[in-house]
Amino acid sequence: MTSVRPAPAPASGGSPRRKPGARPATRRRLGRDWRLAALFLAPTAVLVGVLVLVPIGWAVVTSTTERHGQHSVFVGLANYLALTDDEQFHTGVVNSFVFTAYAEVFKVVLGLAAALLLHHRRRGRAVLAGLLLLPWVVPTVVTAFSWRSLLDPIFGSVNLLLTESGIGPLLVDAHLVDSWPAGWLSEASLAMPSVIMVNVWKGVPFFTVAFLAGLKAIPTDLYEAATVDGASAWRRFAHVTLPGLRHVITVTVTLSSIWTFNNFDLIWLLTQGGPGDATAPYVLVAYSKAILQLQYGAGAAVTLVMLPVIGVLVYVLVRLLRRDADSAPARPAGPVRRALPWAAAVLVTGALAWASPHILWKAALVLGVVGLVAVAVGRVLSALQSWGRRRTSALMSGLASGIALAALLVFVLAPLYWIVVTAFKSDGQIVVHEHDLWPTPWTLQQFTDLFTTKPFGRWYLNTVLVSTASTVVALVCAALAGYALARLRFRGAQGFTVTVLVTYVMPGALLFIPLYQLLIGARLTDSLWSLVVTYPTFTLPFATWLLAGYFASIPIELEEAALVDGCTRLQAFGRVVLPLAKPGLLAVALFTLTNAWNEFLFAFVFITKDEYKTLPVGMQSMITGDVVPQGQLAAASLLVSIPVVIMYAFGQRFLTEGLTAGAVKG
Repeated sequence: MTSVRPAPAPASGGSPRRKPGARPATRRRLGRDWRLAALFLAPTAVLVGVLVLVPIGWAVVTSTTERHGQHSVFVGLANYLALTDDEQFHTGVVNSFVFTAYAEVFKVVLGLAAALLLHHRRRGRAVLAGLLLLPWVVPTVVTAFSWRSLLDPIFGSVNLLLTESGIGPLLVDAHLVDSWPAGWLSEASLAMPSVIMVNVWKGVPFFTVAFLAGLKAIPTDLYEAATVDGASAWRRFAHVTLPGLRHVITVTVTLSSIWTFNNFDLIWLLTQGGPGDATAPYVLVAYSKAILQLQYGAGAAVTLVMLPVIGVLVYVLVRLLRRDADSAPARPAGPVRRALPWAAAVLVTGALAWASPHILWKAALVLGVVGLVAVAVGRVLSALQSWGRRRTSALMSGLASGIALAALLVFVLAPLYWIVVTAFKSDGQIVVHEHDLWPTPWTLQQFTDLFTTKPFGRWYLNTVLVSTASTVVALVCAALAGYALARLRFRGAQGFTVTVLVTYVMPGALLFIPLYQLLIGARLTDSLWSLVVTYPTFTLPFATWLLAGYFASIPIELEEAALVDGCTRLQAFGRVVLPLAKPGLLAVALFTLTNAWNEFLFAFVFITKDEYKTLPVGMQSMITGDVVPQGQLAAASLLVSIPVVIMYAFGQRFLTEGLTAGAVKG
């Protein structure tokens, strides 16, 4: 009988020796790097969960309650049912859709035109791109103030110039305005077109930068092949440029539509939703119900009713970005897919004709003129090329592009120039319109009055402290989380990435009501901590998303070489990856610092005391009724904009590199 020898007992406190290649069950289930990933993702996960996911859940609960005195009573779906008969809500929803649709159309057209003009220039492209970027850089409060002053019916320079040039009466004859001088922001028929124009002015630079990156990615051999085949400039644009930009256009429009649809600060600063409710978006309706009337449930219901619309846009954006990340070839479009854009265009046009007939024909007229001019220029250039006059064609092409760029620069820089010159005028020059375009004499009176009559220095310090703190938090957390999502292998990485993207595009309109309630409960309102705590809701997700794409663009071989040389993963991250990611880190720091510097909604809702206000809210509080201190506001606008412009001027190269590697590849 053969005896069986017992297996050797494991050493004291040890475990049975694993076979080579065997992995613990936890690593098989959670991924190879799950421990390090959990460590790196923990700060971002906690902040996103506490500041975004929990408030959204709290908003859902709040929307089922109604405030009675100091107590809230459960009312079920009563707040939602009440919206069916709420005319203010209906008007707000229609205004949001109208505002978004027209703004996006004009931003696409003008942004694409600007990108094409800059793309074909060999000299001065960087300078021109920097100048065109200024409207996007300057704070929203500066944008609103400058245009509000320019469009003032009595003291504004727009009416003055149109009157002196004789164009004003012609606008009345063409029924573009009802009377003269025109009340651009005070007449119901003109207020919404004016607000749309200002949003387009501020948003065109974002589209221009995105389209420029897309144009650089189109292979030049496609244009060369089309030229050899005899294609005209228009055919090359239609069959090469537009298909090559289709993905960039879709992503940019979707992302911008989310921002525009949930816009609050620009409209509030320009018109406060007036006259009447002519420009009030749904976000302003929610603010009125929740903050002014203290009916948190009704306000939360307004924001949550619009969540499906935002959800559709977010779904489209996530699908597009995931397809871009997977680099999967696009399927050829069938008849149904080719017809969908046209069907959507017809549907949107019909809805706009019903909702805003007074705007539709005016917008169509402007777009028609732009289109006719573009077609005429293209025809002339094609004719010159066909005649073989290359030198004449190049001269005419340069002249046409120069005129177009000059017109675009005038549109972009005129409001900013007005701010500069107004800041150095005396009160007398401003009131009587003496030396409107050039102060005579130049004076520092407005700056002196600003610091002696307003706590402007305190507002400036508050903004610096809050912006710096929120940027540091976002940068540290995003660097850890972005690296984990780009490099580490663990289960749930894709889901976490999607969650970060969703929280990034989640509007502040959905969060400000529950966050306001939570801050009241924690007794953090009217303190800088309320802003430091809540600003990561919009700075951290974007920073994480951008850095994840940038880390993914760094060659992994460099990190593997460091690991082979004996570095741990943490050492490789600190010594190899972070130094190489400097452009991405600087781009993220620039974006987060600028967003925090310009933020208005949270600071406007959470802060009421002068000593804790930031610059955007403090400047808005300088306007009392119809009294607008134009000179002091111009001086304040100049001081607010200078730091941001300087940062972008020195960081433009890092910004472009960070966006290209992060946003495009990520």
